[in-house]
Amino acid sequence: MSAAAMTAATIRPATVADADAVWPLVRDFATSFTPDHDAFAGILLALLGRDDVLVLVAESDRDGVVGYLLAALHPTFFANGPVAGVEEVMVAPTYRRTGVGAALMAEAEKWADARGAAYLSLASRRAGPFYLALGYEDSATFYKKTPPSGLPSTRPRLEE
Repeated sequence: MSAAAMTAATIRPATVADADAVWPLVRDFATSFTPDHDAFAGILLALLGRDDVLVLVAESDRDGVVGYLLAALHPTFFANGPVAGVEEVMVAPTYRRTGVGAALMAEAEKWADARGAAYLSLASRRAGPFYLALGYEDSATFYKKTPPSGLPSTRPRLEE
């Protein structure tokens, strides 16, 4: 990708109108679950406009939406206040290593800082060197367990 393409992506808050463009990225991001389009659309609608949630898109003049980021803020006891976590960040393969992911993360960092977060964290299996290059520390091991009632096929859907 040329230097011009590296600066062609604009980072902005997502809107409902971005749903169809973000969906293929969400579908390709998932490795542990199979995203459902209707559930995605309902969740996106529920998240937009919340002050404790950040949904960003990276938009290229040439290719439209080429990346997205989802982050959330929550209170903690141990940090004496809120912490922020990036739940999902995905960049289209042709836009990786062009600065789009770094730009999405920089906006998430500003958002977390403006809300008084003690830190911004994320879990990653495949992009560790990228986050280390951005100044993140490898500080913990991530564990997860899906409860039987939390399986995607049995999870209640958000109503509009």
